[in-house]
Amino acid sequence: MVRPTHSLGSGARRAAVALLLGLALLAGSGGLTRAEAADSPTVYPTAAYATAVGQDPSDVYYPVSTARRLPVALLLQGANVDKSAYEGYARTVAAFGFVVVVPDHTRTLYGVPGLWASSDEGLTAVAWAAVENGRADSPLAGRIDPGTLILLGHSFGGAAGLGIVQGQCSPPFCFGLPVGAVKPAELKAAAFFGTNNVPPGGGTTPAVDNTGVPLALVQGSADGVATPAAAQATYDALTAGPKALVTVTGANHYGVTDVQNPPGALPDTSVQTLDQTESIRTSARWSALFLRASLGDPLAASYVRQWGDAVDSAVTVQQTY
Repeated sequence: MVRPTHSLGSGARRAAVALLLGLALLAGSGGLTRAEAADSPTVYPTAAYATAVGQDPSDVYYPVSTARRLPVALLLQGANVDKSAYEGYARTVAAFGFVVVVPDHTRTLYGVPGLWASSDEGLTAVAWAAVENGRADSPLAGRIDPGTLILLGHSFGGAAGLGIVQGQCSPPFCFGLPVGAVKPAELKAAAFFGTNNVPPGGGTTPAVDNTGVPLALVQGSADGVATPAAAQATYDALTAGPKALVTVTGANHYGVTDVQNPPGALPDTSVQTLDQTESIRTSARWSALFLRASLGDPLAASYVRQWGDAVDSAVTVQQTY
């Protein structure tokens, strides 16, 4: 089903957001971040710790007050964007009921060493989750759902994630593994920011076989590196629903990082007009709720598929489910 976007007045918007907060608290559905509920400062705070996922130094963010088993969300970094740049985004997603894992994946690509995400990282994350859940001194001992992996990704990392979704090990995102080997059986859904698979220089956008993996593309309307047109072409190329294209008005390519143009990364000369905190918050909220909806959360599904676009003036949404 394809749904159009909606519009509500400010009063209706406030009422709907209040309803979402109240139902989240009653249902224990992961809750909202402190920034989302300024008058309820104790709602699902997050904690973090440093570890290694495979050989990669990694930051792990998780909600401290939920009793449920938590799915692991692997965040695949943008090209040469340090993991520390994603703290705000990762904490916000974690507050909705996820263990968000952000590795620094260092490898040499065509002779250039750097932080380059790879399509085999999903396999490493699944192995880490199983071990971490059973490690007695882990902050997450017994709290991880090792059978559920979801993907987050930014730019180059999102493109590597598209490879995982399709089971493709293709350069420059992966080398040397057979077709299908990089897609874990535990993979359930994905949400990528500033991501597309349009060939460099243009041309026909190849189909993306996301059968069995609901997928959201979250896109800044002011992105000068990965353009909105390229995101639209990739959304159109997704072969299966549920799928969504969430456009964040005024966000550019670095709308999910703590600072604009993080050191070492390719800068976006297109100016972001949306407040950075609001850009992170909006992108993380839609990513997290799309993923929760994909995992069967009825409240999240209601927000994403029926009325969320009406209460959020910062986005426009296309979706098929």
